[in-house]
Amino acid sequence: MASEFVDFACGKILDQGWSPDAVVGFTSLQDDWKDLPMVSTKTLYNYIDLDLLRVRNIDLPMKLRRNTKVKRVRRNRRVLGMSIAERPVEIENRQEFGHWEIDTVEGRKSDDNALLTLVERKTRNYYAILLDDQDHDSVDYAMNQLRLDFGELFPQVFKTITSDNGSEFSNLTKEDIKLPTASHFV
Repeated sequence: MASEFVDFACGKILDQGWSPDAVVGFTSLQDDWKDLPMVSTKTLYNYIDLDLLRVRNIDLPMKLRRNTKVKRVRRNRRVLGMSIAERPVEIENRQEFGHWEIDTVEGRKSDDNALLTLVERKTRNYYAILLDDQDHDSVDYAMNQLRLDFGELFPQVFKTITSDNGSEFSNLTKEDIKLPTASHFV
């Protein structure tokens, strides 16, 4: 450990409120410290975390404000359909009519009502259907009504339907919704 540098750093941090990075940056620009042993910013923070210095994390106001929580990745995430990465190329290039994207939208002021939106990828035509609630039962009912409205043309108009992994679309892959020849991507 470069004890002279560490003592200087502790003094600047505790007495003048400098950050460890400011101390390292300041000393690296000074000719007085050019030939003396120094430590990096990361090493200085490691020393503080290991309680090797009289400086503690409580003495570093910016470090207390930063979010140090590690983002957790869910391993057992529910997969409701095929990955969007497995979507065929002809859907991606927007050359063929009949490939739709579906989502729900909930208003800020409305607690109960939501909209089911369907957007066709090639023409950008869309349907907006008022739902009673933003849940899978309402989406199922709206999709069955849409199927009844289109009748025999439904499989030609809705070749594929792409949705996100929301729980409101959980039944679209099941047989009871009866989306004939329509693939379901999440």
